Order: sequence, then structure tokens, then C-alpha cells
Amino acid sequence: MNIHEYQAKALLRQYGAPVSDGRPVLRAEEAKTAAGELDGPLWVVKAQIHAGGRGKGHFKEPEAGEKGGVRLAKSVEEAAQLAKQMLGRTLITHQTGAPGKQVNRIYIEDGSDIARELYLALLVDRQTSRVAFVCSTEGGMDIEEVAAKTPEKILTFSVDPASGLSDFHGRRVAFALGLQGAQVKQCVGLIRTLYKLFLEKDMEMLEINPLIVTPAGDLKCLDAKMGFDGNAIYRHPDIAALRDETEEDPKELAASKFDLNYIALDGEIGCMVNGAGLAMATMDIIKLYGAEPANFLDVGGGATKEKVTEAFKIITSDPNVKGILVNIFGGIMRCDIIAEGVVAAVKEVGLKVPLVVRLEGTNVEKGKEIINTSGLNVIAADDLSDAAQKIVKAVKG
Repeated sequence: MNIHEYQAKALLRQYGAPVSDGRPVLRAEEAKTAAGELDGPLWVVKAQIHAGGRGKGHFKEPEAGEKGGVRLAKSVEEAAQLAKQMLGRTLITHQTGAPGKQVNRIYIEDGSDIARELYLALLVDRQTSRVAFVCSTEGGMDIEEVAAKTPEKILTFSVDPASGLSDFHGRRVAFALGLQGAQVKQCVGLIRTLYKLFLEKDMEMLEINPLIVTPAGDLKCLDAKMGFDGNAIYRHPDIAALRDETEEDPKELAASKFDLNYIALDGEIGCMVNGAGLAMATMDIIKLYGAEPANFLDVGGGATKEKVTEAFKIITSDPNVKGILVNIFGGIMRCDIIAEGVVAAVKEVGLKVPLVVRLEGTNVEKGKEIINTSGLNVIAADDLSDAAQKIVKAVKG
């Protein structure tokens, strides 16, 4: 689960990390009051969407102006006007792609003088199952670009959970960033703060880009992105309350409400599978035979008829789907339950694209009988390879 910049900065402020004073704006008429509560003399007006590259982005609507989603204002009135221009408009960045994202929230904060821009992030290292720090002197840029062009400017290391975080970790970051004197002590304190926040809130990612050095020599978190472990959100009702459902894919949101593991992709063949490993294999074999999967969907081992029906409805709601492959290996999940769910879903939402069903395992004969006697136009498959070839052929014509 991701949150907005202003929410991330509120968490940083709560834990004592240095951030600028700012105010969120949800309605245009609130903008002037919000800007007036800040000191100035510069105000930064930032579009709040769950995507990077806002400053380099552009709006789809000409009424929003030609500038990006991060703009400077020299007066309260100008800040309010910029906020009104951006609210309700569609911001397109390299991460949103051509469709862009509608800006429903604005963050106005005090401007900051910048002497240096640095990069700092905490991540979960999947290879070592540890918390890793990533830092670079090249702040303000996409870290992927830095990694590709100047990888020597990135320092990455993980923290051993047995010994935990020590001050030498903070000093290691400080020296890698070229900090000196009192800045080293500030960095050690900031690293401790961020590490504590990361662990206590069950984060997956915490990115400060840029981490700036002010002309006075102080560190400040100028931007912040946070991602949280969805499986741990139940432990953090305060974090769950920050969820902005308008920023999420409607299909993924609907799937989460039925406890379905769904991720939308860009292909044309919708997949409904039980088990993450089998779902990955199904996606791979679709690509092997020349097509692209439209989604990852694991209905789980204990799915009910209702969950299967909902899963099918989510797949068919994707306009990119030109065919559907149902691939079920019945263990805990019985084939007849899947068959009943598919039949119920097709009768409810209709079937406008080819459907290939491959069933194997518990109650497979009963499941096949349900499909065969349903009167649906379903293509039966004997095994995974056969199923993939049939759905690709049906879609490709």
C-alpha cells in the first residue's frame, strides 16, 4: 500500500525527521487559507499522485498550464491559483504512462533553499531478507538512471537483524554522501529515525529524494515516498486510514475486497489460476506461445463459488482482454467449485471472448461435467500446454 507525499511527511514529522511545514488541499477554495498559514517567501505547490516524475510531467488539459506537477509560487495568491489550476486535472509522468492520473489532492509547503541534493532510501532486500540502505550523491534524479550510467555513485548495504542498527551505519551513509562536521551527526540521527519508522510501520520502501543540504548546512527531507506491506496493514489502523482508493486500479481494488491476489498487466489474455506458482507458469507459457497475459490472478486454495464468480467478473471488466484461460489444479480447491463459479459468472456477465478451461485434480470429472452441460461456448483443454496453445490461437485468429 502506498501513501501520498504529505501523508509520508506527516509520519516523518511525527518521528522527528526534518521536513518543511506544509498543508494539504483537497478543495480549491481551501488553497488560499492553506498557503496563508505558511511563512513563505516561497511556496511550493505539489500535485499529489502515487507516481514519480511529477516535476517533469505535464498535464493533459491546457487549462492546467504547461508546467509540471511541482511549481513555485512567490505569493499566497499565486500558490492558491496554481493549486486551483492543478486540482481535478490529469497529470502525465513517465510512471503513469499516457493515461496519467487525476490530481485530487495538492500539497502546499514552504520553499527551501538548496545547497546539495542527495538520495536516500530504505528497502526490503528480498535476497537477504534484511533491511537495506541505498544512498547516492545524485539526488533529485531517477535512481534507475544513476544505476545505469554511474553505478559507482550508489552505495547499498544491509543491516544484520541479529546485531541491529548501529551508529556506524549512519556514519557510513554520511561519508558516502560527502557530509562533514555536524552533518555527520545529523545523518546518524536521521538514519536511526528512518530505520525505527521503517520497522515499526512494517514498510517495504521509504525513499527520500531529494534529501537536501541547506545553505546553513542542515539536512532536510524534501520529498518522501512510502510503501507498506499489505499483509501487515491490519496491525496499523492509522496507516490503513491513509489509503486513497482513487489512486488504485479499480480491478485490483475490487479483487482486494474479495481477498483475491490480482495484478493488472498489459496483455490480452486474462488468466484465472489457483496457486501463485501455477499462475506464474501459466503466464510464462502464454508468452511462450506468442501472446501476453492481461493479469496475474490467484484465486487461492480455499476459494468459494462467490470468489470465483467475482474473479471472472474482474477479468471480463478489463477492455484489453481478448480471451480467458482458466487453469485449475484441484487440491484444496475443488474443480467442481471452480466450474460452478465460472458458469455462474458467465451467466451473470455474459461471454464475449473465447474461454479455454483446463481442469485437473480433485473432482475433475464433476467439474468437467458441470462445464460440458452448462450450454456455454467453452473450449476444453487436456493439459497446460494444450490450453495455452488453444487460447492463443483463439485470440490470434
